[in-house]
Amino acid sequence: MDPLETLKSYTRHASVSTDPSYAGGMQGAREFATKLLEQLGFSVEVVDTALHPILYAERIRNPEWPHVVLYGHYDVQPADPFKLWTSDPFEPEVRDGRIYGRGTADNKGPTVVHMSALSRVLEQFPDLPLNLSYVIEGEEEIGSPSMEKFFDSHGERLSKADFLLVSDTGSPNAEQIVVTTAIRGLVDLEIQLKGANVDLHSGIHGGAVYNPIQALTEICASLHNPDGSVNVPGFYDNVFPVHDWEREQLKQYPETEESYRKMLGVRGFFPANGLSPLEAVRYGPTLEFNGIGGGYQGEGSKTVIPSEAFAKITCRLVANQDPATIQNAVVEAIEARCPDELELSIRKGGTGEPYMVVPPGRPGASDDQPASLVRAFKSAESSIAEVFGKPPLFLREGGSIPVIADFKNRAGLDSMMIGLFTPLDNLHAPDESFDLSIMKNAITAFEKIIKDIAGV
Repeated sequence: MDPLETLKSYTRHASVSTDPSYAGGMQGAREFATKLLEQLGFSVEVVDTALHPILYAERIRNPEWPHVVLYGHYDVQPADPFKLWTSDPFEPEVRDGRIYGRGTADNKGPTVVHMSALSRVLEQFPDLPLNLSYVIEGEEEIGSPSMEKFFDSHGERLSKADFLLVSDTGSPNAEQIVVTTAIRGLVDLEIQLKGANVDLHSGIHGGAVYNPIQALTEICASLHNPDGSVNVPGFYDNVFPVHDWEREQLKQYPETEESYRKMLGVRGFFPANGLSPLEAVRYGPTLEFNGIGGGYQGEGSKTVIPSEAFAKITCRLVANQDPATIQNAVVEAIEARCPDELELSIRKGGTGEPYMVVPPGRPGASDDQPASLVRAFKSAESSIAEVFGKPPLFLREGGSIPVIADFKNRAGLDSMMIGLFTPLDNLHAPDESFDLSIMKNAITAFEKIIKDIAGV
């Protein structure tokens, strides 16, 4: 398997899951991934869903062998706005050691890395003593809505495996790889306040009615304390503590508070609960306002008291926080703080559970981790150090991949998440790319890891 040419071919399939006009690209990417799996000796099942089918593949030879599940997704984000791309997003181009194209880093490049490493190992060991399963879904970029039913039908088969191997997380640069130990959960809400039946003349009616924008901003402001912490009863109950070893790992992260500030272009930071900015994005839960509106939004002035106002809110949750409990707590706080003069409606959106795994040998690690997972973590540390020149850092990440928690809750599988994209890769943005040096080194590292898990 030629990794670069394989990735080019995979990227040419415009597999945008959110847009029905890309149905042909979705089918093409799915069929391409199926052929790759079949060439590696997998039996492939195309699992129908209401939207985009899931590929479930197995290479099972002996129930006594270690068993690893690999996860990826064949769908990509929309490429719009096209005019901001240097080259065609679906006609990949290599420039300055990178391959540019939508999906090259998220997640087709990492998928090709895994498959290329496996191809090399199987060439050396055709009877590799390792059972393998693959799950490649087509809806990750739209929230994985079909995975729930997939776990209903395939969860028992997946539960026979030892752990999940994933590369859908990030690292700071091409030299320093991060093994992600936790990802945050997610809660989504939208609140709407309604006053009069229509927008009112602010001169004729001003002073008589409660302005929905005023009430909305008062409610939103009440959800944080002056120090930035979340002002919702019970919000911080059960938050998983930060261990000393995690702080020591973070000290080695190749980013300072000042370089982080300059990268973001902000004047300063506002972390809560005594955390540093780099700690806050990994170890702390949040409540954020993602959108707010109401009243006149056009040029100039229009003197109205709006009939309605709204705010969109999300919370990022850390290990041990329950999304349903947090969602209900925030709703109750909003309801309690809403003025009686206004009508409140709240849309409860989707939720995703946080996930965390403590690497073997560290304080807080589980005593019943499968032997193959223990070998995988140890091999990742030594293999990445040998190939990349630096040992990996074991760090929590601030983003959310709800399906990872689903693998844990529905199939009992912990995950080893090795980040292969970097901030320079422009995920979800124009000129997305994948670093070819990472691709080359990661294939070699994964080749070593696979051999170590199999014991060959």
